[in-house]
Amino acid sequence: MSEISAAFVRLHARLAPVAFVPEVRLHQADEPIGLWELTEGEFRSAQPPPFWAFAWAGGQALARYVLDHPETVADRRVLDLASGSGLVAVAAARAGAAAVRAVEIDERAVAAVALNAGANGVRVDAELGDVLDDPDAGTAEVVLAGDVFYSEAMANRMLRFLLRATRAGARVLVGDPGRAFLPRDRFTELAGYDVPVPPALESVRVRHTTVWELKSGRPRADG
Repeated sequence: MSEISAAFVRLHARLAPVAFVPEVRLHQADEPIGLWELTEGEFRSAQPPPFWAFAWAGGQALARYVLDHPETVADRRVLDLASGSGLVAVAAARAGAAAVRAVEIDERAVAAVALNAGANGVRVDAELGDVLDDPDAGTAEVVLAGDVFYSEAMANRMLRFLLRATRAGARVLVGDPGRAFLPRDRFTELAGYDVPVPPALESVRVRHTTVWELKSGRPRADG
């Protein structure tokens, strides 16, 4: 974990309970728009937006589901994709996962995941990198992804990776608050929640959010 990135997270985000998952505390930004402008804004740098600084609806719902259904991850190896703050990864660790790997393309997000895991007294292996073109999910037995279908390009890459993961035998769960690019016909609904969200980001105070399980990506018998 970069000390500079860790210092940035500590400076711009405050450790506080998550609205829908109060068992978990995260470093969260009090004023989302200001931080967004600081990290990207007018300068349009290559730095990704600060997804790590907010508890997004999809992640909150997925974390809630994992904590309420610990058998989903207990004693299993878990991969949390596009981990952001690490909320889902922390929830999986708290629910008894054998190992949790959280992957992010943003160095500050990796720092936030590490800090948040430490604040919650759990171990999460935070990793910087883009794994979506990897041939499978490695040794993961459960793959979790919160709020990842927010753009067409991301959705297409994510779905291909998740389907490969199911073919390798992993169980894949996704939390999604009705984003436009979620291919619902590929999924089975597991649970639905009304999740509190920052109005500055979502234009509403509550989003109905669904936890989905990806159907097997194995080819059909007819080809």
